[in-house]
Amino acid sequence: MRILVVEDNPDILVNIVDFLILKGCTVDALYNGAAALAQLGRQEYDLLVLDLNLPGLDGLALCRWLRAELNPLPVLMLTARETLDDKLAGFEVGADDYLVKPFALPELWSRIQAVLKRSQKQLARCLTVADLTLDLDTRKVRRQGRDISLNPKCLKLLEILMKNAPHVVSRASLASQLWADEPPDSDGLKSHIYLLRSAIDKPFASALIHTVHGQGYRLAADDHAPDH
Repeated sequence: MRILVVEDNPDILVNIVDFLILKGCTVDALYNGAAALAQLGRQEYDLLVLDLNLPGLDGLALCRWLRAELNPLPVLMLTARETLDDKLAGFEVGADDYLVKPFALPELWSRIQAVLKRSQKQLARCLTVADLTLDLDTRKVRRQGRDISLNPKCLKLLEILMKNAPHVVSRASLASQLWADEPPDSDGLKSHIYLLRSAIDKPFASALIHTVHGQGYRLAADDHAPDH
């Protein structure tokens, strides 16, 4: 488990880092929000332990930025503030839990485990391939922070491709899942692939939908040049 701890109090930071390392975690530690923002762009983490009061970019602003980017990284917020309004402010910007200082390290560990357990259940309802996300509950699609509007058939097509990514899904399987026992002619699937590509690929620098000749289609970020 890789955890990023952002805390401007050196003594608290060292105690947290040492404790989490003893628990078998890989830990990166930073003292300010701006450095954390840059680090989150370079490295993926399983959890962010985030102090609310940070110099420059504070914890609320950093958490708000993460959620605006649709980053589902679980956030456990630390603060010396214990009023209800302060706690609500943390939850409103997308924090998953809130721990008031001073706290016992075993309680921190218990909160971390609880947050991770909840987030894993939530992630199961959100599909992600590269910078593309599909929320299975709200049916919202986003890429690079931009909302993408799709018709119901294209949404279903995207869901199938994302659930099977990066593997190839045959044309026959796609047609069967989209239209059950009454598939249209072969142009029907091609038309929907074209519409889907127009929405999630053409506005962006790299394509995710790839044709595998003689087989079907796959959704992945590892092909250098898409085959339209």
